[in-house]
Parts: sequence; C-alpha cells; structure tokens
Amino acid sequence: MARIRQAAVIGTAAVAVLAAGVAPASAATTTIRAGSAGAAPYAGNVQASLLGVATVSTSIGSGSCDESTMTGSVDSDGTDLAIASASFSGANGGPCSGTTSSTITAQNLPWTGGAVAHDPNGTRGRDASVTIANFRVQAVVDLFGGITCVFGGTLTADGFNGDNPNRPDTGNGQAQVGVAGATVSKQGGSFLCPSKATVTATYELLGESTPGSGTYDQSLYVTG
Repeated sequence: MARIRQAAVIGTAAVAVLAAGVAPASAATTTIRAGSAGAAPYAGNVQASLLGVATVSTSIGSGSCDESTMTGSVDSDGTDLAIASASFSGANGGPCSGTTSSTITAQNLPWTGGAVAHDPNGTRGRDASVTIANFRVQAVVDLFGGITCVFGGTLTADGFNGDNPNRPDTGNGQAQVGVAGATVSKQGGSFLCPSKATVTATYELLGESTPGSGTYDQSLYVTG
C-alpha cells in the first residue's frame, strides 16, 4: 500500500505552477511590466515552464515530474489570472516517475480566479505572489490496472523578478515562481491515495512580445 500511495502523489506536482501567496486585496498596488521596473505595463498571455524537477513528498515517499508547461493570461494590475492549458510529464514526455509511473491530466480548465500581487515587504526575499485558484489534476498510477487520485484547491508560492538575487534559479534571468513545501489536498479518487502531499518546484514566467503569437519571449517584471 505504501508503494501505491507514494506513486499516486506524483500527480500533485502539477498544481505547483504559478501558485503564490498573498491575498488579492493588494492587487490594486500591483503592476506587471514588460521586462523591467520602468517598462510599460503588460497584460495578455503568459507561460510558466518548469525549471529543473518538480518533487512531491509525503511521510511515506516521494516522486517527480521533469517537464511541465502552463499557459494562461493576466491583467496588468495582476487581476484575472487564468490558466487555460497545463501539461505535466516525465523525461521525454513520458509518465512522471517514482515507485511506479503516473500519468497526470489537468481537469476543469480554465482555472480562473487567480491573481498576482506585489509584495512591498519582500517576504522571504520575494517581489510578488501569484495565486492560482480552482485548479484540479488527476493522477492515474500504473498499478492494478490504474489507481486514480484527484488533487485540487488553491496553493501559495513566491514570485521573483529576474534580477532578484533571491530567486530560486540564479542561473536563469527570467521572472520565476518558487513553490517550497506547499501542501495540496486530496479531492477524490481511491482510498489508497494520500490525504495530502508537499510540493517543491520552480517555474520560469514569460509573456508574448507580439500579442496572440503563441511565442513566449517577453520578460516580465512586477512592481508596486
């Protein structure tokens, strides 16, 4: 049973994308900009790409996903963050790895009701937070014909501008979201699924320099 539960929680890595942590009430003092603190405000499509590996752990084990991408949109004041597509996999597009393989599928897209909020206090060295609400993912574990676990809800994480020395991946100069030990909860599925798991992951954030092009090459920067 421990092997089954360990594998099942791999799917919760999916929910780590763009999740962050202050209340949307501060969004009125937030401006998302196209590349620097003095640049024009940016509103439009955004993409989050996994940097490194997303890990998921419980008291009985851990698992990981090597590839993950989400796309969505946000207003320049940080409101109306929505995730329209999301994918999660292991190396070369295969299942996420762990005690056994796990196939991850996003559910109930788009995930709406999120927000980006500048953090003037620099909590934990961050520049901002990003909130993703209403996410939902399904993990099907390759045991006994497939065991299904569903995780969802809202997570919190820290947002960093590309010049912030506290950003999780200092070798990458783009805006980032770091999720360090965030907890996700079971929403449905087999009784063998764990009730909660802890997620750690880092994502790079980019916008489009040409609106609607589908090419994410625009650096992003959050100010108050």
